[in-house]
Amino acid sequence: MEHIDLTNNQETEGKRFVATVGFFDGVHAGHRYLIRQVRDEAARQHLPSAVVTFPVHPRKVLQADYQPALLCGYEEKLALLASTGVDYCITLPFTKALSQLSASAFMQQVLQEQLHVSTLLVGYDHRFGHDRKEGFADYERYGDEIGMVVIRAEEWQSDEGNVSSTRIRKLLKEGDVMRANSLLSYRYTLSGKIVEGYRVGRTIGFPTANIRSWERYKVVPALGVYAVRVHMLGETYEGMLYIGTRPTLHADPEISVEVNIFNFSGNLYNQSLTVEFIDFIRSDQKFETMEQLVEQIHMDKKNVQQRLRKERL
Repeated sequence: MEHIDLTNNQETEGKRFVATVGFFDGVHAGHRYLIRQVRDEAARQHLPSAVVTFPVHPRKVLQADYQPALLCGYEEKLALLASTGVDYCITLPFTKALSQLSASAFMQQVLQEQLHVSTLLVGYDHRFGHDRKEGFADYERYGDEIGMVVIRAEEWQSDEGNVSSTRIRKLLKEGDVMRANSLLSYRYTLSGKIVEGYRVGRTIGFPTANIRSWERYKVVPALGVYAVRVHMLGETYEGMLYIGTRPTLHADPEISVEVNIFNFSGNLYNQSLTVEFIDFIRSDQKFETMEQLVEQIHMDKKNVQQRLRKERL
């Protein structure tokens, strides 16, 4: 995939594209089905396929204090889009001026005149333009007026029901990472820098790497214990991830994300890692004594290892 970043004044160099437009948070199975239709139509027309997206959430531009809940950061989104096989990703800066354009003006001034989109595929439920009140029939009419072919994409049909970024966020917040992974079509991940923690884990035989996410607005799944894979230093390890407030140890409202990496020892401070969520094991809970907590962690590790063993079969 070639990336054309209009935020850095790159140009599309007069190419004509078959394209679609959206924020594509998570690049989930529904997005991938839409992009596959773009690729198929582009191949039929012998033109390059393109996805037009934005570097920041549009609402964040319009409302500075808005805190989006994101399934992926910008760089992660680019990597996910590249995995779809689309020819080009065009990053369009979302500005207040852009937000004021009507759908008709956006199609003509931006998509046609600036980006040279000759065929536009519109997601089955996607709306754009200043008031977002217009629908596909309007887009099709505007396309006819300016000589742009507008095609309504087919809806992704899943055994899991509807696929949307909103639904996936809800599943993650409920701890249902397996269903979220199914709708994403890949395993959800968190990436970040390893920072110094309270060092309690090493005193009870379970040293952990405390993770500070690179993406400030990335969705953190429900509090609890998870079976994960850990990618770091060019290797992949199995591990047990904890998300919670450590209620047995502290009265601290801050959420901690820490992972016990199996069969690894060493100093990882300031290293980068990515955890890949496999399954939810149990909810966070407070224990009356440290002994009870340690006993539960031993049980958690057995359950995680059993779950990961099934994953390898």
